[in-house]
Amino acid sequence: MKRVTGIGGIFFKAKDPKALGAWYRTHLGIDVQPWGGAAFDWNTPDNPNGVGTTAWSLFPAETKHFAPSTAPFMINYRVADLHGLLDALRAEGVQVEDKVDESEYGKFGWVIDPEGNKIELWQPPEAQ
Repeated sequence: MKRVTGIGGIFFKAKDPKALGAWYRTHLGIDVQPWGGAAFDWNTPDNPNGVGTTAWSLFPAETKHFAPSTAPFMINYRVADLHGLLDALRAEGVQVEDKVDESEYGKFGWVIDPEGNKIELWQPPEAQ
């Protein structure tokens, strides 16, 4: 079974998400949107057949989205078969959250690594 196939997103906490987003926009050219992040499409002039997106997003420092982790970041990894992988990880003794979200954006599940970092696993919709 394939496990991780790529990075779907990088999320991190910021004391002042709007100000930090403006800094990234000004100094690194990241097109930070009003929702607090940016999407890097894989389909570019250098890669015209690329399909997919990597998300980059800032969260308020007090967010609970990364809980139970206390880390200031969370990485989203792309996977091919979320439910199959979560079952395999449970069988291997990995701490897997019971909650799975399914929407038009794909399927999302979460695990905790041995150092307490929350990891988001994402199975993109079929079109991606």
